Amino acid sequence: DRSAAAVQTARQNARTHKVEHRIDWFCRDWDAALVPDRQTFDLIVSNPPYVAEQDPHLTQGDVRREPRTALAAGAQGLDALARLIQDAARALKAGGWLFLEHGAGQSAAVHALLNKLNFKGVATWSDLAGLERVTGAHKAG
Repeated sequence: DRSAAAVQTARQNARTHKVEHRIDWFCRDWDAALVPDRQTFDLIVSNPPYVAEQDPHLTQGDVRREPRTALAAGAQGLDALARLIQDAARALKAGGWLFLEHGAGQSAAVHALLNKLNFKGVATWSDLAGLERVTGAHKAG
């Protein structure tokens, strides 16, 4: 995450669950962490911005207080997802996994982006409300 406070919260959660030692921590924008010549990854899990720029929900409720850059990503909300999938295709080890949170109506588009870059085992999971919110796949090996 690019937020030091968010990284600290994640580290505390990892300590609570006794998995902190198994995680590499980065406090920077995700695209800077996925530069292919730096290292490769076994797993990338991300909750990138995925809300459409003009979505009326951005002006309602608690999200009004969130940084817009943490929420909005282009006209359809797919810009960050597309970029992250493209970067992950280069940064993941063969057989490495990518899991992405996305908007409830975006699973078909995320599937298409993953399939276009030859990811395998593309699957989507629903949240507790029954909305498709997480898609994962692994890099062909």
